[in-house]
Amino acid sequence: MECKVKWAGSGMSFLAETGSNHAIPMDGPPESGGQNLAPRPMELLLAGAGGCTAFDVVSILKKGRHVVTGCEVSLTAERAETAPRVFTRIHFHFRVTGKSLKPEAVARAIELSKTKYCSASIMLGATAVMTHDFEVIETD
Repeated sequence: MECKVKWAGSGMSFLAETGSNHAIPMDGPPESGGQNLAPRPMELLLAGAGGCTAFDVVSILKKGRHVVTGCEVSLTAERAETAPRVFTRIHFHFRVTGKSLKPEAVARAIELSKTKYCSASIMLGATAVMTHDFEVIETD
């Protein structure tokens, strides 16, 4: 895996270019010299953990032949007060939508993601207490 991050040349704006040929802008808040034009790097780290675990949950449920029509993960995080301002607590709230989804199947998919498959959240778990909950929403 590769990634290149380039400073835009002014302020605190950067552009990440991923190995899969995608561009991700990043910026900082005005009080740090940024212009608030893009997500902060730590926001992207949190989003990556959410994307990684959502990917796992949907994949696990689909492999189990469950009818999944939606999956949303809301993450809330707390950071250390002093540098390095690592994440110290992250809560994942899943809203999984589908037809006749069993809560036990959703719970198992989340458990497998958090303990075995989601590299991003497992890595962040080295500094942060991770908590998870979920709701299942029935669709027609």
